[in-house]
Amino acid sequence: MIALEFPPINAILRWQDVAPSFNKIAIVAVLATIIGCTIFTLAARADARRAPRGARNLAETSVEFIENGVIMQTMGRDGLGWTPFLLTLFLFIYLCNVPGIIPFFQMPATARMAIPAALALMVWVVYNGAGIKHQGFGGYFKSVLFPPGVPKALYVLVTPIEFISAIIVRPFSLAVRLFANMLAGHILLVTFALLSESLFQAKDKILIPFGVLPMFMLIFLTGFEVLVAFLQAYIFTILTAVYIGGAVHPEH
Repeated sequence: MIALEFPPINAILRWQDVAPSFNKIAIVAVLATIIGCTIFTLAARADARRAPRGARNLAETSVEFIENGVIMQTMGRDGLGWTPFLLTLFLFIYLCNVPGIIPFFQMPATARMAIPAALALMVWVVYNGAGIKHQGFGGYFKSVLFPPGVPKALYVLVTPIEFISAIIVRPFSLAVRLFANMLAGHILLVTFALLSESLFQAKDKILIPFGVLPMFMLIFLTGFEVLVAFLQAYIFTILTAVYIGGAVHPEH
């Protein structure tokens, strides 16, 4: 009989506060901010006359990735002015995701709903604000609620659907997608780590070799989570670009 004792869900998602209302999740978020700012501060101080290397090379690669892989694919050249915002969003989310596989931390900050929800709310304010700025208040909500090309008789059905989709569902889906994927990966890693540990410590010696199986699965999932951390940051960022592009240029 294997004594596999799974910790309470609260023990997986919450740690004792380092200071009042400041725990490991907050530490990860602060470190993500500091690391991102440090990279671009060092890049800005590097000699532009020399071939880029180190922090400058990383910064330039990140900028090119956002411009070519996100903005040009969704907003076109007119959207290049959004590079700083989208780059900051991508780097912050990625740096909050990666600690899920780093010893001691072993928890992505985005696996707690507060950070994805705050980011999604910020994106909601930004794309609606951009739409109102470029089209005017009435023009923006007219383009959202009454899409062109739809027969007027169908607006009775289409308008409520568009309102729920654009105003309510978008930020909710952004937050839940990021939160759920990172939380699921975290729980899977914990599960296979506990299973492997229990088998290696089993009293019945014949079960000990079987601990290698969940351990290999743990290694595979750890590598997979590296990819997931990047993909979730990319998906959040590219959807943000799509929403901004649609708000600014509704005909697209």
